[in-house]
Amino acid sequence: MNAALPPNATIGIVGGGQLGRMSAMAAARLGYRAHVLTPEEDSPAAQVSASVTIGDYEDVAALRRFAEAVDVITFEFENVSAEGLDLLASLRPVRPSPDALRVSQDRVLEKSFVNANGVPTAPWQAVEDVASLRDAAARLGFPCILKTTRLGYDGKGQALLRGPADVAPAYADLDPKPLILEGFVDFGAEISVVVARGLDGSVSVFDTVENRHREHILDLTLAPAPIPEALAAGAQEIAAKLAGALGLVGLLAVEMFVDATGRVLVNEIAPRPHNSGHWTIDACPASQFELHVRAVAGLPLPAATRHSDAVMKNLVGPEETALWPTVLATPGLIPHLYGKSEARPGRKMGHVTRLFPRGALPGAHGIAAALGPLATSFRMDPE
Repeated sequence: MNAALPPNATIGIVGGGQLGRMSAMAAARLGYRAHVLTPEEDSPAAQVSASVTIGDYEDVAALRRFAEAVDVITFEFENVSAEGLDLLASLRPVRPSPDALRVSQDRVLEKSFVNANGVPTAPWQAVEDVASLRDAAARLGFPCILKTTRLGYDGKGQALLRGPADVAPAYADLDPKPLILEGFVDFGAEISVVVARGLDGSVSVFDTVENRHREHILDLTLAPAPIPEALAAGAQEIAAKLAGALGLVGLLAVEMFVDATGRVLVNEIAPRPHNSGHWTIDACPASQFELHVRAVAGLPLPAATRHSDAVMKNLVGPEETALWPTVLATPGLIPHLYGKSEARPGRKMGHVTRLFPRGALPGAHGIAAALGPLATSFRMDPE
């Protein structure tokens, strides 16, 4: 199917989290119904969708019921079954493709793909056992970072190796195996770019943003990134290049490091909407979620332009969620809550956006003042 989806068609979303929720809301704005496949009752995405199938991502019967009820299928996070998507793709168009998901699910495949397209990453080496880890550490040097190749997010599934004594315990602790060892980056900043690519190969690239983390979880996104224009443009070119190389239809987020010398290194790719793109809901005529839906539905892609500068602040865990009544009472803060019933430590419960005139993004103290009650919980310095 290459024709654009007509109004009132149904977009199937695999996954029931907040990214699916905001995708479903964007789909409704464009005249589509959303149908969510999720194993969770009362998931954030199901709360705002026309229909929901409750089932596991590898449950063949549930997958078939889901596919029969929708016109096209997408997914909202990487930790779903690529094999399940293969089955869905035999029944309905799946965008992005299961192959794109496979690349993003495995750090070895991911870095091999990025490097094969002439884009640099931190030095890395696949690790099969303790002996190969010792060899890799000798080649890359200490400190270095050992990671699982699959299922890691928000700092989970990784360990910092400071010296030879850390090698065996870290290898024993991390699962699932195999693992990957990455050389340490002399860190300057973390940036990211979200790019949409349509059925016709057209590309729309959002501005490069800077991301600040706290306890390995995204805390703050600054749009645009306060980095030299040439660096920001180079990062956008990298994102567009990788989207084309994947044959992507949908959205791709590319997380990158800027090292102390000003070199841009790709860290991870994600073929879906991304936390660092949430600012686009309020600062752009068409958000990342609208562009995602447009690409999946075969609609024309508008330019990914912004009308304002923005700061996005995540609300994480019970402490920040407790500030919600104060956030609602603070002028200038644009609140988004995800409908999750339990505020667990480290869990993303919502986010807040603060807009500024285009070209007027303030420095750290200005951002702190603008965030009001949330200023005490974010870092002004990069991690």
